[in-house]
Amino acid sequence: MSEIKDKSLQTFIDDLASKAPTPGGGSAAAVMGAQGAALISMVCNLTIGKPKYAEVDDDMRALLEKSEALRETLTQMIKADVDVFDRLMATYGLPKDSDAEKAARSEAIQAALKEATIVPLACAQACADTIALTRIAAEKGNTGVISDAGVAVMASYGALKSAALNVYINAGALKDRAFAEAKLAELENILKGADTAAEEVYQLVKAKL
Repeated sequence: MSEIKDKSLQTFIDDLASKAPTPGGGSAAAVMGAQGAALISMVCNLTIGKPKYAEVDDDMRALLEKSEALRETLTQMIKADVDVFDRLMATYGLPKDSDAEKAARSEAIQAALKEATIVPLACAQACADTIALTRIAAEKGNTGVISDAGVAVMASYGALKSAALNVYINAGALKDRAFAEAKLAELENILKGADTAAEEVYQLVKAKL
């Protein structure tokens, strides 16, 4: 079976719209984040080597390396989200006739929920990292494609907030509240300042149009 990232865009959109539980919001968040990173790379590729932007050539090459690494990470997270959600759904189908089966089923569900909290948390971190890179693209990138830096920050911001929702819902179902609260604290730290950062880059781009 081919990986979801290797399927056509139409297939992915159709699958999102279907009754199938995956792909869902987590995968959509990863796609948005990957698009944000890709757009940063686009700005870099259309800036690097241009005589007009010789002064920032090294900066843009360094930025390209980082954005491409994040694009790869976020692309892999599309499948990671599908895999972890499928594993979670499978645990709900475990037998629960005896007390022993019920206990085993509950333990399996909780273990899967922990995984399902960790995966979108990692996605959120990657998206926050991508937002940070958009500022460099907006400040130093080719002004002919500066609007793409703006789209990059909004895609990354939407992805971050979307990934956060998946952390919230799965952490909320955890019985291990110490683990849940620790992960929620990590998330809040990731989210800190993101609203302001995204708006600042958006306005920076808008001012250059």
